Amino acid sequence: MMLTVYSDLHEDHAPDTISIRGMIVGNLELPSRALNLAKAARAAGCDMQAPREFGEDAVLAVHTAPYLEFLKTAYGRWKQAFGEDRAGPYACAHASPTRYPARVPASIQAQVGYYLSGGSAPIDAGTWAAARDAAMCALDVADRVSGGLREGYAICRPPGHHAYADLAGGFCYLNNAAIAGRLLADRQGRTAILDIDVHHGNGTQDIFYRDGKVLFASIHADTNEVFPFYVGYADETGEGDGKGTNLNLPLPRRSKDKVFLDALDTALDRIKAFGAPSLVLSLGFDAYENDPQQEMAVSTEGFREAARRIAALGLPTAIIQEGGYCVDDLGKNLTAFLDGFQTGRE
Repeated sequence: MMLTVYSDLHEDHAPDTISIRGMIVGNLELPSRALNLAKAARAAGCDMQAPREFGEDAVLAVHTAPYLEFLKTAYGRWKQAFGEDRAGPYACAHASPTRYPARVPASIQAQVGYYLSGGSAPIDAGTWAAARDAAMCALDVADRVSGGLREGYAICRPPGHHAYADLAGGFCYLNNAAIAGRLLADRQGRTAILDIDVHHGNGTQDIFYRDGKVLFASIHADTNEVFPFYVGYADETGEGDGKGTNLNLPLPRRSKDKVFLDALDTALDRIKAFGAPSLVLSLGFDAYENDPQQEMAVSTEGFREAARRIAALGLPTAIIQEGGYCVDDLGKNLTAFLDGFQTGRE
């Protein structure tokens, strides 16, 4: 079965609350997500491996050096500045203007407002190590795909597709799919990234928006109503060298299998026409009908069929885990996806 790269370090990234709509609420992005995915992958007979070390140059091909330094040091600086009595348990963004004018003060209180978008990307003691190893998982699979592997799966936690070159948000710190895509495009001349998470991959879009070597196609709930709100619209097609290499397919909330799969066919046709020698798949299971966010209504069988159609493209594929928060059903959705992918390869 499929090569699967997984790191236990994700368990050390475990903020249990986030700030949203003015409330402190339970965090949906918990270690149990990846633990259940890994359990299902093992049960399906996947070849489980720890990530190889690639260093940070491949990460710096996507993210800025000051941003990486912030992620590495933010939690320690936060604790040093405020101790236990003057701030919450996690380094997190505060509600104030951040990037106008574009100045990065030395204060850690200011920097969390600059580098973190909203309250859904808190940083604790294990965040940097977990995010870095998630990027190594993605790089490991992409490296093998560039060397001839037909498909591989990176269980990346924390996820990555909302992370910009120098901005975290939506549970994401390092953009694992973009890091994988950059490696493949640099080695092969071009690649395609298909994002089927229920939320638009705003970070991935921004990173490649002016890059004609990478096609980005995203199927997601309509951002007029759903996070990340400000981008993800159908008229965003790329700029400069990237004009025509960005495809957004926003869908009505609570869309079911047929609408989702019809949009997938549109994306796959564009990927075929682009002619890339490889594919990066940002795989989210949060379009699931029982996901707690209730944004779309794709069934387990819908994920199976999506996998079959994606695999039938015949492209070497690096599968990068993104969202999915119905923890109890993540295993069965992954099992169905892996089965459908194998069927599509036959």
